[in-house]
Amino acid sequence: MTIRNGLYHIRIEFLDSVQGGNQGVMVLRDGTMRGGDSFFFAYGSYTSTDGKWRGELTNEEHSPTFDERPVWGRKVVTIGFSGTYTDETAYGEGIALAGKQSIRFKGNLRLLVPD
Repeated sequence: MTIRNGLYHIRIEFLDSVQGGNQGVMVLRDGTMRGGDSFFFAYGSYTSTDGKWRGELTNEEHSPTFDERPVWGRKVVTIGFSGTYTDETAYGEGIALAGKQSIRFKGNLRLLVPD
């Protein structure tokens, strides 16, 4: 079984005493990921089999975050992750590289609309 194609809600929490997180939506379809929120968009790829998945994403800002200071500092961010999934959810942990800064995070995805 591979991870289900569809529209997911994603919630990110930073680890290692870094304050912050985010949430948005992500479309997973046949090994590609596309998603975002009010300020950022992300795109990348993944592989999945037997309840485990891994992938890479690039995250970029599309609109200024007026009163908020983005944790990435408006940089293009590369992200690697791995984790597990079920029929309706997915979980992953990874590292985001923003310039010389690396931030560990965990993410939870919940299937909203299956393809």
